[in-house]
Amino acid sequence: MIGAGAIGLGTAWHLTKRGHDVSVYDPRLNAPVQRQGSANDLSGTSASLGVLMGHVFRRSSGRGWRLRRRSMELWPQWIETLQVHQPDLKLHLGLLQIPEDERTAERMASLAAQRVDLGLEIVSKEALNKVWPTASHGGLHSRHDGRVDPLLLQLALRQALAGQSVDLNAEAVVHLERNNNQWSVHRADGESTIHDVVVLSTALTTDALLEPLGHARAMTPVLGQALSLQLTTGPTSWTHWPSVLVDQGFNLIPTSPGRLLLGATVEPGDCASADPLILMRSLNERAPAWLRTATVVSHWSGLRARPVDRPAPLLEELEPGLILASGHYRNGVLLAPATAEWVAAALEQP
Repeated sequence: MIGAGAIGLGTAWHLTKRGHDVSVYDPRLNAPVQRQGSANDLSGTSASLGVLMGHVFRRSSGRGWRLRRRSMELWPQWIETLQVHQPDLKLHLGLLQIPEDERTAERMASLAAQRVDLGLEIVSKEALNKVWPTASHGGLHSRHDGRVDPLLLQLALRQALAGQSVDLNAEAVVHLERNNNQWSVHRADGESTIHDVVVLSTALTTDALLEPLGHARAMTPVLGQALSLQLTTGPTSWTHWPSVLVDQGFNLIPTSPGRLLLGATVEPGDCASADPLILMRSLNERAPAWLRTATVVSHWSGLRARPVDRPAPLLEELEPGLILASGHYRNGVLLAPATAEWVAAALEQP
């Protein structure tokens, strides 16, 4: 397994539970699990807020919907098992989506009517007045979507893998080589190992490993940014709030009294600018006054890998023994369980 984000670690953990011998390669294995302060970090998990938008996905068919729905079925099982390693890890349930206009509100109402059994319901603008006074068209509430803390998740997965005696290699892989029916994995320290199967969850470094093998899977970086904010006015408690509130693609997550996270995937490329931070604070001039006057406690950013001219994510067996599970864009944490299950099925097919 090459890659140590939520996808890589989660897949390695799932495979070990199914009896596979697994090695994990990634230089980030020695890095502390913490919020990253710059866009130089290539781990989408470290920059992520761990938002789980599964049941509010607009499509009702296709691979994207199947992956989201399956992940949302698997997440409670994953959390229950991983709590042995991190007792504070849990699913923070409840996600509220705010429509931008009347047309979007109508689409949300239609979706809620179709997915009552999945916990979707419409909330009136009157009911949201104390929570989000700018919600002039009400909102869509999903009882079973929400959030998982991505940092606790990474810690739990690392500890689970260590407990399984998985070979954890904090070295970068620089080259893959076919070796009859096996694969040589060449590392930056000059050492190499032989494996029957290689699984790539390598985000923006994917193409560099695949191009010499005759496979082109280009990725483009998209920057995600997040703020930790301390309120100076406004709500003193989050009693009536969901775990996640989403407005125009911006995620607001209460963390403690008077404190919240605000984040989004906001701009292409790998260079953060000040403008998106201003945009995030104002939410296109639709933010409540208490959000605009909040004090920034910390700010971090990271890169998401979006496939070029292909739908995300890339789940492919490129050739015998070479499996690609990468390019999840904004949904790496959300889709980790379903991706791990897909990789296991690909490995175990007759």
